[in-house]
Amino acid sequence: MSAPRLAYDDAATPAEMHSDCLAAQAVLTRPLAVAAVRLSQEQPKPGIEIPEAAARLAAAIYGDA
Repeated sequence: MSAPRLAYDDAATPAEMHSDCLAAQAVLTRPLAVAAVRLSQEQPKPGIEIPEAAARLAAAIYGDA
């Protein structure tokens, strides 16, 4: 039986893994200003309309009538 296979070709040092994490974070993180602009551009979602009959039925089921 052979030794367990590693996920990578060679085992990396903690310093190399830390460097990899920092590089990935730099690429994947959105700058705060960009996130704020995108948030301000989002349109509000329309509200859900509940028919009166459905509201009466729910009130009857939950004893609020």
